[in-house]
Amino acid sequence: MRDWIMGFMGKYSIGILLTFVLLASVMLYAFPVVSIITGTKGITRDNFFLTRVAIWGVFLLIFLYSLFVEKESFLLKKESPYPIAFYIKTIFYLYLICCIGGAVLNVMIQEKVSDKLLELNFIFKNDYFLIIFTSFTAGTVEEFLMRGYIQPRIERIYNSPLVGILVSAILFGILHSTYGTISQVVIPFFIGVAFAMFYKLYSNIKILIICHFIIDFISLMAMNFIDIKQLSVF
Repeated sequence: MRDWIMGFMGKYSIGILLTFVLLASVMLYAFPVVSIITGTKGITRDNFFLTRVAIWGVFLLIFLYSLFVEKESFLLKKESPYPIAFYIKTIFYLYLICCIGGAVLNVMIQEKVSDKLLELNFIFKNDYFLIIFTSFTAGTVEEFLMRGYIQPRIERIYNSPLVGILVSAILFGILHSTYGTISQVVIPFFIGVAFAMFYKLYSNIKILIICHFIIDFISLMAMNFIDIKQLSVF
């Protein structure tokens, strides 16, 4: 029995490590690899689009890992149904918490916009498909992997909901460090904690996906019309 439990925990640990390593690799090396494949140097609209496709590839690999190696459901927590009114109210409050908390942290840190965000800014100009696809990719893949996959498995390994919340939020923050500023780690960590606490309490990944999508969509749309130097992007 002990060997069976340890075997499962080992598979969970490998899956968590694999998820983080693959996502970090995409964040760090997707652009250089895509540039070599396409023969186009620098950050272009097409190259950026392909890096988002690569993120979906990571999601597919982890889904297959859960299916064929762990031989368990990708989402260990059963989805809890709620009425539409709960969706609307909760998404509004979560969005408000993330915006206010992000704004306060941004003021406290007082950091200039990263060079990478400045480089990315121009590719979103009037490209509404790319804005929607990018927001949908971030909202869906990141929530499924960070909250849906990693959080409950860490909770099982350590038998602690608090560890599941904190570790998933820390990993979420670290993955955003590729943007090159402290605020792009601290703010995602804060959002990760808020989202992880919600997922622990209410077991509904769909609400988090929608809220994450809205946060990114509004931020990217704002980049389209406002000088990015005056904007804090989540």
